Amino acid sequence: SMLVKDGVVDKMFIEPEEPGDPFKVSDADTMLNYIAPTAKQPDQVVVFSKVGCSHCAKAKQLLSDNGFEYIDVPLENKIRGKVLGAVSGEMTAPQVFINGKLVGGAEALEQYLAR
Repeated sequence: SMLVKDGVVDKMFIEPEEPGDPFKVSDADTMLNYIAPTAKQPDQVVVFSKVGCSHCAKAKQLLSDNGFEYIDVPLENKIRGKVLGAVSGEMTAPQVFINGKLVGGAEALEQYLAR
């Protein structure tokens, strides 16, 4: 990626030669940090959910109502308990993570957002 100002290349973001195309240097976050180092980064939010779960729907609605963009990861019944147990220590859906930290289920999210 390149940052161009007035038709002149101001900065080049060149990736190291590594397998897997890891986007260590040329991603949008790196460029934003260069252009505006004090800008607030968008929150990274993921919801591990199950289809048809009212608590999951509540958590996702709370996030939307509070301006959070999130990734929803619906988990199948046969793997849900193991996945949630491994990543959060809990066996129930939803489990919400914000910026790499476990918030918990819908009630915990409601408390988190009330702060």
